[in-house]
Amino acid sequence: MGEVSVIFAYLVFFNVVLSYGMETAFFRFYNSEDNKKNVVSTSTISLFWSSLVFLVLGLLFRNNLASWSDIKVEYITYTIWILTLDALAIIPFSKLRAERNPIKYAAIKIGNVSISLLLTLFFLAILPELAANNPDGIFSMIYSRNYQIGYIFISFIVASLATFLVLIPNYTKIAWNFDKALWKKMMTYGLPILFAGIAFAINEHFDKILLDWMHVPMSEIGAYSACYKIGMFMVLFRTAYTLGIEPFFFSHASNENAQQTYATITKYFVIFGSFICLFVIVFADLLKQVLVPNDNYWDAMKVVPLIVLANFFLGIYSNLSVWYKLIDKTRIGAYISLIGAAITLILNWLLIPSMSYYGSAIATIVAYGSMMIISYKWGQNHYPIPYDFNRIFSYLGLTILFSAISFYIPYLRENYIVKIGLLALYLYFIYYSEKETLLRIIKRKAK
Repeated sequence: MGEVSVIFAYLVFFNVVLSYGMETAFFRFYNSEDNKKNVVSTSTISLFWSSLVFLVLGLLFRNNLASWSDIKVEYITYTIWILTLDALAIIPFSKLRAERNPIKYAAIKIGNVSISLLLTLFFLAILPELAANNPDGIFSMIYSRNYQIGYIFISFIVASLATFLVLIPNYTKIAWNFDKALWKKMMTYGLPILFAGIAFAINEHFDKILLDWMHVPMSEIGAYSACYKIGMFMVLFRTAYTLGIEPFFFSHASNENAQQTYATITKYFVIFGSFICLFVIVFADLLKQVLVPNDNYWDAMKVVPLIVLANFFLGIYSNLSVWYKLIDKTRIGAYISLIGAAITLILNWLLIPSMSYYGSAIATIVAYGSMMIISYKWGQNHYPIPYDFNRIFSYLGLTILFSAISFYIPYLRENYIVKIGLLALYLYFIYYSEKETLLRIIKRKAK
């Protein structure tokens, strides 16, 4: 678990570099340009050739990369192919989102995850038994002992290749017209997002690399990474929301009441997100039985509330960051992300020697919390949005308070009657605060 998490942390950085902000630039110009086919073809051609160049250079210098990162050459080779295939799928997936085709988008994404999951289960859990039961059979020929990490990468390559094959019609059906003037505008818009993405990758994943560099035992990194995954419910909610909301923000930018719409959406994101956040923390010790069944990892459970709240803060920041994208000042997003990255690096450097991975979790929540506050303050000066600050702050504050009570007080952590009571009390607080809106919705549906 520790080795795989470190390798995948590197992979995230290259994912950001290979997209170089073109995904967000695609949405911006797809909604503003009259010739949408031109936007699709230009962005597709750009990513197609940059991905092929990366593939060739990566394979040529894979030995150098392996020596620098202290990762096996074959794992570097697998990673290069995965990154290339994923980069080639960026614009086809973005086009599905822009055209509001969530069923096809979700089907392909779920197919990708299902293939990688099933193959991983086969290679790690089923193949060893088949090989042991049939020592002279075909399964023993393809089975290699102590090759678990390699099998994980093979599973991801097959999944990425299958996804690309499904999306190939997007390459065969476009008019291969490259608009150089449009491309320059898209690059000008997207490059600051590249730096913001690198900074985001530092905030989200560089802690695993730093833990390795600072000689934290790989077993502790593995435990941290395993318990980190309990926060996936908040990550899933935030990711699904972001995938749908970014095209919506751009398509409604010219509406007269756009700011009020953004404010309302943000408030309800906080309402739903805060409930998910509190729910996961309240039932974290039950969720670990399913998601992290090996009790050797449970020493790292103390990071779960921090990671869940950190991802919640990141989701709020994603809402608050709409302003600089709409006014074409994406460099401001890069500045904010770089501030967050600086906080992450400094706090990790200061806290890891004495607190190990718990210091990394603290750095993550402080970084995302700071980015959220900075974006709000800065945005109100450039693109005022009438957020319902009092209610948003109330929901956020109550979530943090109830999470701390239910998780960090030993007696209450084991008392599910009290914890469920806190969850019910929070739901009542939401109902009481939003009663007028809820009644209006009910009356409208009744008609």
